[in-house]
Amino acid sequence: MLCMMGNHVDDPVKEFKGLARRALGWTAGLLFPPTCAGCRRHVTQPGTLCGACWPKLKFLERPWCPVMGTPFAHEMGDGFLSAEAIANPPAFDRARAAVAYSGVARQMVQALKYNDRAELAPWMARWMMRAGAELAAEADVVIPVPLHWRRFLWRRFNQSAELARAVAGLAGKPFAPLGVVRVKVTRQQVGLGLRDREDNVRGAFRVPPQHDITVRGRRVLVVDDVYTTGSSVSAVARALRKGGAASVDVLTFARVLPGDFSADEAETI
Repeated sequence: MLCMMGNHVDDPVKEFKGLARRALGWTAGLLFPPTCAGCRRHVTQPGTLCGACWPKLKFLERPWCPVMGTPFAHEMGDGFLSAEAIANPPAFDRARAAVAYSGVARQMVQALKYNDRAELAPWMARWMMRAGAELAAEADVVIPVPLHWRRFLWRRFNQSAELARAVAGLAGKPFAPLGVVRVKVTRQQVGLGLRDREDNVRGAFRVPPQHDITVRGRRVLVVDDVYTTGSSVSAVARALRKGGAASVDVLTFARVLPGDFSADEAETI
């Protein structure tokens, strides 16, 4: 009888809370209608693209280099590596990205990074999982490229951490935002060339002693918003290797394809 009475009391409360949440969502939708991440037209759900912007996304598809994840124009056979992977073997094991960094993808990255549009992260993570499902399935832990604590206090937002949180949730894997930390205040990579980017982040990351257990012997998936030259994720990978990681893979939302990076491009990434 007590159990039945308890259920009888609880059900109306739950129903009221559900109605209240729906009412708040409806009100918020009227006051702040969701807009397209590419052009700011009104859309039905936050974080989505309108019909005009959706076709402008260039998804990266197989066949691709098994190491760098850069697409090939034609099927090259199992194990065939890109010139980039052969000439400059990376510090990580594999890299994958969902889309090419251009047009709408660029606008989405910049909206998430500079305009705090955190509602984009779950949608971007779904597309990242499409490209990196194998990497996520094999990972033991998901770690974002970190900001230095001073920059985080100033910005109050790390777009890589938001993407990593969403990816970890979709993959059902632990999210470890402090698994690797940035110990050196670096210049922003925006506007720097390849050599300057490498010098800027050299020795900038380490695994803190209290998170040794998070990394040592584990397969780590590093998440970032854009793979430009690979300088940042490579520096993170080296720190994780030094911390005892068994393997390090990289998953980003967007990728600057080889040959697309230039001085002008560097000004925006």
